[in-house]
Parts: sequence; structure tokens; C-alpha cells
Amino acid sequence: MTTAAFDQHVAEQPDAVSSVLTAVPVPRLDPARPVLFTGIGSSLHACRVAAEWVRELSGGRVHTAALDAHDLALTGVLAPGDQVVVVSHRGTKAYPNEVLRRAADVGAYTVAITGAGPAEPPADVVLRTCPQERASTHTVSYVTALAVLACLVGELLGDEAAPLTEALPGVPDALRRTLELPIADAAVDALASSGPDPALLTGTGVDAMTAQEAALKIKEGTYRWAEGMHTEFALHGTPAVFRSSTVAYLIRPARPDGDRTDALRQLLTSLGSRTFVCAAEDDADLPFAAVHPLLRPLVAVVPFHRLVSLAAQRLGASPDLTHLEEEPWNSAIRAVKL
Repeated sequence: MTTAAFDQHVAEQPDAVSSVLTAVPVPRLDPARPVLFTGIGSSLHACRVAAEWVRELSGGRVHTAALDAHDLALTGVLAPGDQVVVVSHRGTKAYPNEVLRRAADVGAYTVAITGAGPAEPPADVVLRTCPQERASTHTVSYVTALAVLACLVGELLGDEAAPLTEALPGVPDALRRTLELPIADAAVDALASSGPDPALLTGTGVDAMTAQEAALKIKEGTYRWAEGMHTEFALHGTPAVFRSSTVAYLIRPARPDGDRTDALRQLLTSLGSRTFVCAAEDDADLPFAAVHPLLRPLVAVVPFHRLVSLAAQRLGASPDLTHLEEEPWNSAIRAVKL
């Protein structure tokens, strides 16, 4: 199966992020009003990162939340004072656009972040990220959405966002360096041979969102089941399903985590599970270039993109097609209106 489009988009990420940082003008949101970030899937993961940026950088002063667009569209509460930021890859999905319509109906201010294309989301401001991806497993549109969100947060918070905005220009170079770092063959072999057991991915802070995003890419691109979660969550109840056949990818944090990543790795190792580390370290199984801790989601996800490509080639899966090349998946998926 082909990974050609997927691999091309992964390689495009440094230039695409650089373009976003220099060419996409973002509006200034009002820090005195709530900011609601919303999306589905990868877009929701990006929203959760953005909400964490706002919370940490403002010290909790700015009210923010990251909400699932499905729930917000159908049962969520929107108010005239809200500022609603909707993130989507293509701008065509039903529930993100329904959020924009509902927000407009109550008089809320709306921003849509989406890829370039014919779709015109019904928002006050539409911010374009990158050309539409030809691979169904999205990569470059995720990191460019994060880059736009970082710029938006920078405008929202001004001087408070200096740690984020001052480090942003270094991200494209960090992406380039990450693409050149080696991925451990054992990490690829383990994922390719992991079925039918799910792969476990964990992280803390914003790395927890990266673990969730990476798990989604593994499912889409390799057809292997994967679950991403917070490291602490993986230590509570979840160990009941760990076994010697478990494969785990642990994102080592940049900040203190109470030694919980090490504790989880020791637990898994004691059960005979295969564990691999993703970190800003040269000897990591899945290494990435060091960046400011808040910006790790733009870079730490890239080793997982490459892991997906390499494992998919061994498995005969296609991150370009996400199982749409085969029945009954093609008919079943196309019967669902997204």
C-alpha cells in the first residue's frame, strides 16, 4: 500500500509552519471574554493544546475551554460574549460548522481555522493553514493549525505570551532537525507485530495531547488499535490489561512529573512489556529536537508520523487511504455523513 502522499506531507511540515508564522494574520481576541476552542479528532487535540497555553500563560485569568464540536453543536451552551474558535482540516464537517452557525445566532464572535480550499466556513474570520492534504491521515494540517493557534494565543495575551511567541520562530528548524533523526527499528518492529493487542501511548501536560494525537495516527495509518492517555491515568486501573505482549510508547516530559513516567516504564518492564521512549534526547527510541516545553506538541508528534509510515509499509497498510482501499471499510465509512 502507498504512503507517498503521507510521507510528502510529513516532509512539508517545516516549510508549512514557517509559512503560517510569516503569512497568516490573526485577529486580536478580547482577554476579558471567554475563549472556547472546539473541534473533532485531531482538531480537538489541537484545541486542547491551545486551551492549555491560554490557561498557563494567563495564570488562569482568561477563561478558556476546549470542547468537542459534536457536543457543543447539539447540547452545549453558547453566550453572546463568547469567542468561539473552530478548528477543522477541510472546513466541511457538519458539527464544527453547526457550532459556527449556533454561535452566530447568539451573537458570539467566531474564528474558523481550516485548510485552503473551496469551503467557506460561516465565521467572522477564516484563517487558512495549508493546502488540503491528499492523505487521509492528517499531519501537516495538524501542526499548521497548532501554529495558527499559537499566533492567536500570542495576540490574545500579548506580553504574557512572550515565552510562547519568542520561541515560535525556532519551530521550523526544530522540525527539520527532527525529520533527520533516526527512528529505532525495534520501535517499528514492535508496532508492526503488536496486533491484536492495542499499543499504549502516554505523556503528561501538553504531551498527553500528543499521545492522543499519535494514537489516532497509528489507528488511521497502520490499522493497529492504539490508545493515548495521560501517564498518571495509565497507572490507575489501566495496568489490569497490561501483559507481556503490550507495546508502549512513553513521552518523557520536559517538566517534573513526580517520576511517574519512570514508574510506568518500570511497571511495564516488570510485566515483560516492550517499552519505547519518545524524548528530546539523542538516545531516545523516537527522538525529536528540543523546543520550549509549551511548543513540544508541534515537534514531538513528528517521530510518531515517521513511525506510522515505517510500520504501515511493513503491514501493507496505507496512511494515504485509511482503509478506504478495502471493503467492507470503504462502503461502511462512506455511508456515515461526517
